[in-house]
Parts: sequence; C-alpha cells; structure tokens
Amino acid sequence: MDNQNNTVGYYSILGFEKEPFATSPDPGFFYPTRQHDMALTNLLIELRLRRGLSVIFGDVGTGKTTLSRKLLHELNKRGDMIFHMILDPAFTNESQFLVSLVRNFSIQLPKGVDAKALDAVELRDFIEKFLIKKTIDEDRTIILIIDEAQKLDYSTLEALRILLNFETNDHKLIQIVLLGQLELYSKVVNMSNFMDRISFKFTLNPLDVVETKELINFRISTAGYKGEAKLFLDEAISEIYSNTKGYPRKINMLCHKVLKEIVMQDQEIADAALVKEVIEKEQQWRSATNLNDASTVDVKKK
Repeated sequence: MDNQNNTVGYYSILGFEKEPFATSPDPGFFYPTRQHDMALTNLLIELRLRRGLSVIFGDVGTGKTTLSRKLLHELNKRGDMIFHMILDPAFTNESQFLVSLVRNFSIQLPKGVDAKALDAVELRDFIEKFLIKKTIDEDRTIILIIDEAQKLDYSTLEALRILLNFETNDHKLIQIVLLGQLELYSKVVNMSNFMDRISFKFTLNPLDVVETKELINFRISTAGYKGEAKLFLDEAISEIYSNTKGYPRKINMLCHKVLKEIVMQDQEIADAALVKEVIEKEQQWRSATNLNDASTVDVKKK
C-alpha cells in the first residue's frame, strides 16, 4: 500500500467501491437495527392506515435523519402517496408555516392570489380543500415529514394540531411524521391536545456493542469491500464503542478517521492501538483548538 496516495480516496485504495463511513444520510447505508427496523415498520403502517401523527424522538446522532431518508425511499416506491419533507422548520409564525405548505404541495390558489397575502384561516381553508380532493376524491395519501422538529415553535405545533383536525370518519386527511431531539418531548408533553393526537411515538437509543460491530461490518460490506483481511479487529471495535457510546454518527466519523490512518500508516488492519492513536490525535487537536480560541478571546478583551 502506498502511503503517498491521496487519502481523500482511501476507500478505493482499500478496495471499496464507495466511501463506507460517510456521514450523509444515504438510505442505501441504512442499517436496520432492531429498534430502527421497528420504528420504520411502524411508521409505514401508521401512514398506510392514515392514523395521523407519528413522532420519533432521539438524541443527536442516533440515526433519526438516516431513518427519515429510508422512509422517503420506501414512500417513493408507491404511487399513491404525495409527500414533502421539511429539513429546517424554523418558522416564525403560523402563517409562514402554512404558506410553505401551500407552496411545497403545489396547492392551486385562485389566479392573482398570493399566498403571503392570505391570513391563517384562509390558508387553512385552501389546504383543507386540497386534502379533501387528494385524499377522498383521488385516494392519495398526503404526508408531511419534519426533521429537526425540536426547532418547531409553539405556534407551528398548534398549526399542526389544527391540521390534524381535518379528518373523515375513517382517517386523518394529512399524515405527519416528526423527528426531533429529546427537547421536542419537553415542548409537547404539556400540550395535552397535541400529545393525545400522537398515534405512534418511539425513542431511538444508542447502539450496544454487538450492534456497533454489526453496523461497521454492514457499512463495509455495503461499500463493496471484498478484501480477505478483516479491517477492524474485535479489540478495535471495542475501543470504538467505548469512545462513541454507540452513537451511529460518532461511530461513522471515528471509523472514517481510522481507515484514513490505515492508509497513511501503510497498515492492513485496525487494532485497538491504532484506534486509540486516532482518538488521542483528535483529543490533542481539540485541546489545541480550544487553546487557540481562548487566546483569541483574551486578545480581544485586551
């Protein structure tokens, strides 16, 4: 192995077809742990039955965004579902949120009418007519998915609650999936009218050590690795788990750095010592960065 090669393409040097530990939420790299598979399966059931509101809670890095992309991937296979995903729900008021729905679902307004000129009542009226037409007349399922839902303010949460009042005798006219950090729970727990409308709720937790090993092996295999060597020894995986506490995002980031180090040091495998070395380098870099930041603050104060 030539350590003079550009390590940006380490995955090709090691025999991968693509990067195995990218942090982008690629649904092809979705590893269905028992809890992630349970969450996805239940979400799909709730959506097919048009039960209304589903909420996924989880700490940073537990796989909520990857789960949402896998959900989109599954929905895209069906021709009877119309869905939209909001990635950054930082709306300042109810009307701004409703205008975004009108635009993103391509809801037709009368000629010459600007959505921004309408008040919340008028916007809800157009949205309800759209939902009735699509859901009842055309038998389509309308789905709104909101990632980073902990950013929703109370006015937007209340707007969502009102939208869930649009229903037939059998089902809700709009299906809503919220994925948010644990602080979302503290926002909605005291909103009894909102909590009562949650048909399915689930909390994603970090992986255990066995799942950590399975995740690493799955991503290596999915990336097309066909080498005979076992890239991560069990002792290396134990170190990775100990450092990341089973958070998928942290696991991916650390494994990425370890593979780069394998290339740079012209090694064949990652053992515990190599993982510890990578962790120590990262800690030293962070310490140096913090010192530099502190020095900059001191200089500004003077």
